Amino acid sequence: MDMDAQTLIARKHSQALHQGFRRWPRMGHAPPALGDRRWTADLILSTWLQAEGGAPEEFGLEYRVGASGGGFDRLAFRSLPREARLPADAAIDTAIVLNRRPYDGRVEIPVPWYGSGMSYGSVSEQVMLARAMAAKSWDTFTCTGEGGYPDSLFPYRDHVITQIATGLFGVREEIIQWAPIVEFKYAQGAKPGLGGHLLGDKATMAVARMRGSVPWVSLFSPFPFHSVYSVEDHRKHLDWIKTVNPEALLSVKVSTPVDIDMVAVGSYYAGAHILQIDGSYGGTGAAPEIAKKNIAMPVEYAIPRVHRYLLEERIRDEIVIVASGGIRTAHDVAKAIALGADGCALGTTELVALGCTRCSNCERGRGCPFGLTTTDPELSLLTDPEWGAERISNLYASMRDQLVEILRRLGLSSVGELRGRTDLLQYVSDESVGDGEVGYDVEG
Repeated sequence: MDMDAQTLIARKHSQALHQGFRRWPRMGHAPPALGDRRWTADLILSTWLQAEGGAPEEFGLEYRVGASGGGFDRLAFRSLPREARLPADAAIDTAIVLNRRPYDGRVEIPVPWYGSGMSYGSVSEQVMLARAMAAKSWDTFTCTGEGGYPDSLFPYRDHVITQIATGLFGVREEIIQWAPIVEFKYAQGAKPGLGGHLLGDKATMAVARMRGSVPWVSLFSPFPFHSVYSVEDHRKHLDWIKTVNPEALLSVKVSTPVDIDMVAVGSYYAGAHILQIDGSYGGTGAAPEIAKKNIAMPVEYAIPRVHRYLLEERIRDEIVIVASGGIRTAHDVAKAIALGADGCALGTTELVALGCTRCSNCERGRGCPFGLTTTDPELSLLTDPEWGAERISNLYASMRDQLVEILRRLGLSSVGELRGRTDLLQYVSDESVGDGEVGYDVEG
């Protein structure tokens, strides 16, 4: 199919989906499988088409923001005079360093993001493998989540983060020894205080074997780690990993309570290299509906609070802040960094690149019609790992190009210069939403 035909189909599809959204208020609910206010039809389609290998501007879709009416959708970059912008051929550095503590080695990734935790059981092994292959091709990382480490990931182990969660599912000494980064998940933004969940029909024989559990029985990770009730306990956890693998970077994933600033300082003094702040809009299939997006703080509120507090404590440049939980686009990444993060972790965005339409059937074993968030052995085969890796890589390339263009228009030569530059952001009023200029100034 040539690009003109593809573009025409995309636009017609987008128009049909928009008609569905206009009917939404009268229906009283969102139409099935058409996204939502945060992940609009345009965002889903544009992400899919970017993963096909196209630049988002080609398709006439809104690829920068959703229609939530808040958060990143209400933030835009200020328009700067042309003379303040960098030339089109300017060299712009998008790399970030993941370890800033004295005397540690240097670990750098070429883009300010990596793959967030998705466990074996919550997604298929084929999806995990596709993400690992893409991470290797981009010299960045992806995370196992709390479900263990399938053997197929072994060739990509230098780019795979091992996660240790409260249930210790699938945690083995050898995978800690392999890991370049070990991540402790203390809480997830979509369901803080509730631990982890994997419902019974996803706990297949293979999943149970990997997790060391009983097949077809729901699995619940407790909250919290019952061995951690203080910063001193927290440090013992990290010291345990340092004993097993002295070379590993230590990452701590937390949700966004009102005292997230104190949590951040505690993690720093416990020895963490990376603090991943997981906001309330993170994707999750298995969590009580009342918990999803109703408890934790949205990440765009948490980031500047943590950034300012660490600056006041004079330790901001010794710990890396990674934002997750609702990061959808390159513009979200840039805005998170402008608010004070160093980089982001991507989850749902990668699934959308592989065909996710946000149909909300993640929690059921055969619920995902695209073979992504499933453990069904037949449906899982719908995702070819090499195909998936290529699509994620294409999306990364498109996102990096967009980030470079944002930095160029802001007159910045590196992504590090954007960190904490809230002066470059502005709040978008109701009248401005939908006028085509909510991502950044669109003039040449």
